[in-house]
Amino acid sequence: MILQEYLENPCGLLSIPFGKAQKTNIPEHMKIIHNNDFSEDILCEYNDTEYFRIKHNLKKVDKSVLPSEFCITTITESQTSQLVELINNSYTHLGIKVDIEQVKGWTSTEVYAPDLWTSVYKGSIMIGAIVVDYDNVAKEAIIEWMQVLPEYRGMGIASAILNDSLQRMQGRADFVTVSGMVNNITKPEMIYRKCGFIGDDIWHILSRKII
Repeated sequence: MILQEYLENPCGLLSIPFGKAQKTNIPEHMKIIHNNDFSEDILCEYNDTEYFRIKHNLKKVDKSVLPSEFCITTITESQTSQLVELINNSYTHLGIKVDIEQVKGWTSTEVYAPDLWTSVYKGSIMIGAIVVDYDNVAKEAIIEWMQVLPEYRGMGIASAILNDSLQRMQGRADFVTVSGMVNNITKPEMIYRKCGFIGDDIWHILSRKII
């Protein structure tokens, strides 16, 4: 696939960003299939996890609004340990954990965009964050992580930090993509759509059953 084909339909042609797809080899025990090509017959041999993939064209972005006790700031290297703690405390329901070395590794990639790593603080506590990569070749911003501590959800914090991030991308990226688990109890897709993301592409990540 050439880049121009991808840019015409990024979420429908690939399950991951173009640059990452060029470097990714799918293991033999896995398949990745778009919903248009999916058949339930394959579930006899494979376990299935569904992921949405949607995009924002950055034409219109709502203003970011937060109560005065919260503030949005760019994440610095000194805040890495707080970001790790935030991620781990936000995904206990999925069993997802990261460590400092892993997060530091994200900063050494060619798509690292330090000004697009932002957090929400209440006092000295990081209660939310968004981590965004930027592919300068495709002019694509990619939301990799967005999380808010469980006790602060339902307060508009995710929408505020997402809109702030989209504003930072305007004039730099041509579009933004994000993917996430369809059956996530936190329902992240609702937040993205509320902030202007569109599309209906679903990808099936299939892993062969152990018999």
